Amino acid sequence: MIKNSCNVVVVGGGAAGMMAAIWAARQGADVILFEKNEKLGKKIYITGKGRCNLTNACDIEDLFPNMVSNGNFLYSAFYGFTNDMVMDFFEELGCPVKVERGNRVFPVSDKSSDVIFALSRELKRLGVRIRLESKVDRLIMEEGRAKGVVCKEKEYLADAVIVTTGGLSYPSTGSTGDGYGFASEAGHKIRECRPSLVPFQVDGDACQRLQGLSLRNCQVSVWSGKKKVYEDFGELLFTHFGISGPTIISASAYVGGILKKDPCRIVIDLKPALSKEQLDQRILRDFEKNHNKQFKNVLHELLPKKMIPVIIDRSGIDPEKKVNVITREERQNLVSAIKEFTLTATGLRGYNEAIITQGGIHVKEINPSTMESNLVQGLYFAGEVLDLDAVTGGFNLQIAWSTGYLAGISCVTEKG
Repeated sequence: MIKNSCNVVVVGGGAAGMMAAIWAARQGADVILFEKNEKLGKKIYITGKGRCNLTNACDIEDLFPNMVSNGNFLYSAFYGFTNDMVMDFFEELGCPVKVERGNRVFPVSDKSSDVIFALSRELKRLGVRIRLESKVDRLIMEEGRAKGVVCKEKEYLADAVIVTTGGLSYPSTGSTGDGYGFASEAGHKIRECRPSLVPFQVDGDACQRLQGLSLRNCQVSVWSGKKKVYEDFGELLFTHFGISGPTIISASAYVGGILKKDPCRIVIDLKPALSKEQLDQRILRDFEKNHNKQFKNVLHELLPKKMIPVIIDRSGIDPEKKVNVITREERQNLVSAIKEFTLTATGLRGYNEAIITQGGIHVKEINPSTMESNLVQGLYFAGEVLDLDAVTGGFNLQIAWSTGYLAGISCVTEKG
């Protein structure tokens, strides 16, 4: 016979949900975890290209500058369950971790499945009742208090409900915005949602011509009119529709709202280690070394092969021209084409390619010390369903772990 009551119901078996269920159970609560997919942690499987970038090993104060939306809201959560505590937690569960470039933290095995297995084992050890393929239809709320949920026409009563249903990104993993409906039903405002940490769509044919080319050490800046809205250094990738790669993915978090109204300029410095004067001197040396060659045949030491025809077009120099008759003005045009390789971004790719969702439940209506709703007692929210997001590097999973932990311990202590 199914027992239809418990202390805590958790809706959503992703990172935040599993963490919330574990910590509620560690406080002695009887917990039921509902997950509409056939397995837990489906989105975790694909994070970090299947390796799962668990968190970032930076100093805790450095977590906050990497938040894009509402970083101040996370002080209690981050200090309550720090990035060091996340690493210790997974080590304790038998999933050893390692730190890589950029302080990114991964399981030693490089397998995201090991993260999920570790969490699943702990849930089972604690006696959490896991209900897979169980989509929650609605919350039960009476007299300003959450009383449980309805799933498959059956009521499950509880002292507290934690909603951790994620956002809208990667809908194939089950992230279809269910939590926004639950929150709205409870009276919460939902900040406009859009895909984030996602590639850019770019106008013109340059990206198609460069498709598949990956550049490692570029300086990338994004401009809205005369205002620089983002700058970063690192890798990017040209695709059939535009540009992707780490620097571009992070840039998307800052320009989604702008691109809804107007295009942005993306300016790529292909040789950031050289000033314009130094690059001009480098080009002069190459020209002198090859003074009888045609322009199209002297850039192979300076640029990737695939990029040469595009740069030649942008320089305005006749590719057949001998380099010994190229003028100083033409050379300056070549320098600008390399140092200011400009593209026009017209939009972002959709939720199918977005790592996270920007927007969500308005955090001003959530208690940052407990993750409890300010509108409905006994109702808690954690993870991506909230209007919280960060750049790449393990920071978004840190949000999930910390807010899930805080909701898990608070819903038990608050209820006595």
